[in-house]
Amino acid sequence: MLNIVHGDHPTTRRELLGIGSLALGGLSLSTLLKLPAAAQNPHRPLTGKSVIFLFQQGGPGQHETFDPKPLAPSNIRTVGGTIQTSVPGLYFGATMRRLSRLAHKFTIVRSFQTNNAGHNIQPLVGSDSLDANIGTHFARVAGTTRSSTGMPTNAVLFPRAVDAGVPKPQARGNLSSTGAYGATYAPFVPGGASKLQDNMQLKLSRDRFLGERRPLLAELDRLHRGIAANNQLDAVDAIQQQAYDILLGGGVARALDWTQEAPGLIERYDTQRFVESDRWNKVSRGRKGYYNAQAATIGRLLLLARRLCESGCGFVTIHAGYAGVWDMHADGNNLNMEDGMRAVGRPFDHAVAAFIEDVEARGMQDDILLVCCGEMGRTPRINKRGGRDHWSRLAPLLLYGGGMRGGNVIGASDRDGAEPAGDQQNPRHLISTILRTVLNPGELRLIPGIPRDVHDLVEHPPIRGTGLA
Repeated sequence: MLNIVHGDHPTTRRELLGIGSLALGGLSLSTLLKLPAAAQNPHRPLTGKSVIFLFQQGGPGQHETFDPKPLAPSNIRTVGGTIQTSVPGLYFGATMRRLSRLAHKFTIVRSFQTNNAGHNIQPLVGSDSLDANIGTHFARVAGTTRSSTGMPTNAVLFPRAVDAGVPKPQARGNLSSTGAYGATYAPFVPGGASKLQDNMQLKLSRDRFLGERRPLLAELDRLHRGIAANNQLDAVDAIQQQAYDILLGGGVARALDWTQEAPGLIERYDTQRFVESDRWNKVSRGRKGYYNAQAATIGRLLLLARRLCESGCGFVTIHAGYAGVWDMHADGNNLNMEDGMRAVGRPFDHAVAAFIEDVEARGMQDDILLVCCGEMGRTPRINKRGGRDHWSRLAPLLLYGGGMRGGNVIGASDRDGAEPAGDQQNPRHLISTILRTVLNPGELRLIPGIPRDVHDLVEHPPIRGTGLA
């Protein structure tokens, strides 16, 4: 691995030149870069698009997000009221104020069910995804890195990727699971222990990386100038020099440094305004700082994910359910629906709206698919404490971009928002929709050596109404 600092001793140029022999799953970095990328295959199985999966762990409520039931009885009715969207006749829960104005830009699925009522990481990782992060199936076709830039093709972002001061990641399950593919295909996790990071990223503590970006970039620049001045790269082949250019040029580091964005854009994404000091300390998740940590980071996580996609990362998972903060039972651990939507729903609404506006302004709406859902929905009936409990038969699902038509509502729920009123969509439909966004099924069939599992997931019918064949 590349060690810029080891204890108090800077990395020497001789040590730096040794990077060409470092192994990644038995391959040196130079050898890895020589491997043909899937995009260079004459059949071209990659569409060139990217996916961001914003995982709302804990289980967001369908009533308070995108499927309100204002005419239902009071013990079922949407908490907090409704708001008219930019699509005539379409209403959201009132917390979705900014997204309501952008409803003509994205798709809502009202007949989606996860068939799961437990705290886990389905549908992102589970039996439907063959116990692998969905992005791992993409990486199995695309390769683990982009040969031209060294950018990992699959990444997982926790709140600490943008704020070193928040509590440690609290996903209930291994979001980096690779199923049958093995550790070589594990996603890149900034600040984590992924094999890609160990072998291809700068070996720095997360605190140093986040807190001292400018000194780090200055140190890289100094090393690069010193090597060039002494002609120490003349003796290595072009592939090795490409490897050094990737690491010393800072392509991956630049993508991770969201502070390079214009201050005005960072401000538009910023969700720090939703941090409410000790307001949530009546429940244990509040006392542990989880609600405020989620509120503080979700906007910057989406900004970072967009930067990674622009730099060639094909699949980015965002853990936007800090310790299950979408779990709103109204008990000693969790907030009720009204407070929970204030603590979690408002920053979600702000961040996703900022992302959509940013992507639209960049003309990238066909290039990135944003998926927002959790592992389940919530009960139609409000419990006696003002919360909703676990529910497997209906869950909210938002899809934006990727070339999909906006202002689209797919399916419908029954009168009480308990289950689909027909034409139910399940995780296999969602997984196929995601993979068909980044992979070309027809071209994929022509490539030898693609695992049967990948074909099976891609060939399953996608969500009906998305326009994907």
